[in-house]
Amino acid sequence: MSQTQPEKAMTPEDITRLFVERSNAGDADGVAALYEEGAVLAYPPGSVTVGRSAIRELWASVLAVAPHFEPEPPLPTLVSGDLALTSTPPRDGAGARAQVVRRQADGSWLRVLDQPEFSPPARSEA
Repeated sequence: MSQTQPEKAMTPEDITRLFVERSNAGDADGVAALYEEGAVLAYPPGSVTVGRSAIRELWASVLAVAPHFEPEPPLPTLVSGDLALTSTPPRDGAGARAQVVRRQADGSWLRVLDQPEFSPPARSEA
């Protein structure tokens, strides 16, 4: 009895595409598999979720209401050795999205840090 292994992100930009596909399929395990074991996710807003297991639990609750995610075109990726910074301009007005990803021993990439929402700083009235 063989189980099909989920597709791995072989480029940093693959992670966003796989995130959208797996989220829209309601696959919290598949979404969590895009993160390193000790990854840090800045979500829900104002807090952090640490570790793949906690990230899986968070996404299971989010995906339980069957949200629909639209692909967002990536901005240019910045790569330094085995680290890369990826980002997308969000369609939902969240300001920006950015992730730090790391190349794994098998050549695939996983998220290490994920900041899915940046709000523009409040302008101070001087």
